[in-house]
Amino acid sequence: MKNIFCVLLISMVTPVLAQTKLEKAITNLEDNYEQEKVYLLTDKSQYAAGDKIWFKSFVFDGYNRSALSTTLFVELYNSDKKLIDWKTVLLTNGEGSGDFQLKEDLPEQVYFVRAYTPYMTNFNEDFQIVKTLPVYNPNSTESLVIAKSSDWSAKAFPEGGTFINGMPTKFAVRLSANSSLPESWTGKIIDVQNPKTPVTTFKSFDKNVASFTITPASGKKYQAVIQDNAGKSQTIDLPQAADSGLNVEVHSSKEGIKYTLKGVNLKQQLQGYKIVGLINNHLAYRANINHLTNEASSLIPTKISNGANGVLQLVVFDEQDNPVAQRLCFIKPGDLKIEKAEIIAQSLKQTPRSFNSIDLSPESYFKNYTVVVSEDDGTQTPDEENILSALWLTGDFTSKIDSPAQYFSKNANTEALDALLISENWKRFDWNSVLSGTTPVIKTQSQQYLSYRVKPIKNNALLINSDVNLVLQLGKNQPAFNQFKTDQNGYVYLHNLNNDEPVNVSLFVNSENKESSTDNLFVTVEPLVNPSEFKGNFPGTKYTLVKSAKSKTLPPAIARAINTQKNIRKKESNDIQIQEVALVGKKKDPKQELDKQLSTGMFSSVNSTVFDFVNEDQHVSGYTNILDWMQGKAAGLTFQRNNSGANVPYIRGQQAKLYLDEILTDPTMISSMPVNNIAMVKIIKGSGLIGDAVAIYTMKGNMKSKSNEKETPKNNSAIIKGYDKPSEFPIEMIDDDAPEKIENDTRETLYWNPNLFDSDYVPPRIKFFNNDSAKQYKVLIISFDEDDHILFDQQVLK
Repeated sequence: MKNIFCVLLISMVTPVLAQTKLEKAITNLEDNYEQEKVYLLTDKSQYAAGDKIWFKSFVFDGYNRSALSTTLFVELYNSDKKLIDWKTVLLTNGEGSGDFQLKEDLPEQVYFVRAYTPYMTNFNEDFQIVKTLPVYNPNSTESLVIAKSSDWSAKAFPEGGTFINGMPTKFAVRLSANSSLPESWTGKIIDVQNPKTPVTTFKSFDKNVASFTITPASGKKYQAVIQDNAGKSQTIDLPQAADSGLNVEVHSSKEGIKYTLKGVNLKQQLQGYKIVGLINNHLAYRANINHLTNEASSLIPTKISNGANGVLQLVVFDEQDNPVAQRLCFIKPGDLKIEKAEIIAQSLKQTPRSFNSIDLSPESYFKNYTVVVSEDDGTQTPDEENILSALWLTGDFTSKIDSPAQYFSKNANTEALDALLISENWKRFDWNSVLSGTTPVIKTQSQQYLSYRVKPIKNNALLINSDVNLVLQLGKNQPAFNQFKTDQNGYVYLHNLNNDEPVNVSLFVNSENKESSTDNLFVTVEPLVNPSEFKGNFPGTKYTLVKSAKSKTLPPAIARAINTQKNIRKKESNDIQIQEVALVGKKKDPKQELDKQLSTGMFSSVNSTVFDFVNEDQHVSGYTNILDWMQGKAAGLTFQRNNSGANVPYIRGQQAKLYLDEILTDPTMISSMPVNNIAMVKIIKGSGLIGDAVAIYTMKGNMKSKSNEKETPKNNSAIIKGYDKPSEFPIEMIDDDAPEKIENDTRETLYWNPNLFDSDYVPPRIKFFNNDSAKQYKVLIISFDEDDHILFDQQVLK
């Protein structure tokens, strides 16, 4: 919806020499209130401790993928608002992906994933996404259960916000609760003076809303009595009907949005009133009433949105440009403009561990896909949320909506969606503030990629307005020499860096003699794009924690996930055993001699991986912290940052012990140790008294690091980490021929690919291996074409 038509209907054209207050406000909106929203897709809706959470993020500016931001922060919190882990995600065309590795000892509770761009921090924090994820642990002393009952409250909202005596008015009744809502509820409207005879009755469309119509009589006071399916009831007052004002009636259809305005006891009738329609804070429709009349109506055509779906904010202003009525309505309900995936071939089998494939059309306008394939258990449980509900609904509203995906499903009730929008207001800005000329304070400007401030120091003094030379080296690539001039504060700025490998920044003050001593130089690097503190409260959930019974019962999906974790550990162990068997009978090499020289008996494990820095070049140039270098170097070894920012090693999801010369230590001690002093690193998996451990050994005697023969890191170097690189989802079948055969493959997510694309007209192929029980597969496919038309396809294949 990149091009929005503006329809101007004026019954009597009057020359205007200057912008009116309303026109200035609309210009203010369009120029200063551009805002983003996020949808976060995860591979599952619930997890076991020790699982990996795979996520794909979509960032929108209105109804298009955002070009404002290239950086997204995704943070994982526990229920006490303690930050567990966070990722810096690269956005390309508004899309990015990543993953979180959950620890095996993570307590059972509800966890929360927060996602936001730096630009979004300029606006209300309530619009940042906070996704709820229950995590189960069989060893926890507490268990998650769904709350049996919930205290709910109800409110009644008149259409347009006005209630006038003698005018039929549609009301929406909206329920809200901190946790879960009742399954169904009914209600009646009563006259307080005659409560025994209902004026009208209504029944809930869903858990969220119901609607009714009433014509108020002068002097009467009305109440709504709501009762849920469990027998709980609540009585609320309807607003007092006024003797004068504006009545609004709106109907949305495939042809457009028809509105009717009726004035009651207005001094100048509707003369001078204006009707404004906005889509994502941009003017899409305007009409002026320039003659005496008490009624006006019109049909707003769907071309105001190029025929696309979305929410139209309809606002009526009086002759003084004051807003007097507002109404939200959905464009083309029941006629969603959604493309479906074009599957040209598929080979699906029900045989355990069979290879399956699905081919998409290479001729499609859609070239890049997000795909999730999981086992379908036949329960047909609908998703509570999806990308459609985030794009068109929840991304723009801060109030809690139960199962918002239902409003865009195949059998969606358009009356329910309309009632829901009557009960909502557009809260991304306040009309009174906009009309007064107020603009949001933009403290964090939108910028491309990541930027840093470099502070060079020589002889403990800042280098102000001085020429300095920085050598930048990305990973193992050739270093690049750059000359800069520091500013009046002694800083150099590096802008728009897009790297997912560490960049080593080295400082030299004399470009003609880079090999001269750098002992008197020091450099620090400070990121300019930083996460922000979360100040709000987490949303209420339907879960509560209770004390665990002696025999704890886990949800079937969680039991399967825990078994899958055991299978993965077994497979990793098998891989190590195969490598060890291949080494039997070989002559001892220098690495083995070094291991024998440095390791004592308790640390001499055959179930270990050794990195030799004395005899082999480990390519550590550019690393100042050996823990950073170890990332991705050994199967089953991962790292998570603690509250101090240090990387903590985990082996197969369990925190590993850390030893320095076989003495127990901590990551802070290791991170401050020069890499060139390290002789050997040994990763030990589940060995005897040691258990899972990372052992680091320092140089002895006249040992010398081979990695350091050419260049020794000095204090004149610093590391820029950059974006977090997503892990690669394993698609291979668990090996039937392994020494210890995997007896029961229980994987739920069979395929995860946040970036499936075609090239040279080769069909994009979804390929995965079956588990041992799947008979049918739930396939989710999401894509956008160049014009940001959405493809959303979710189906069950057999």
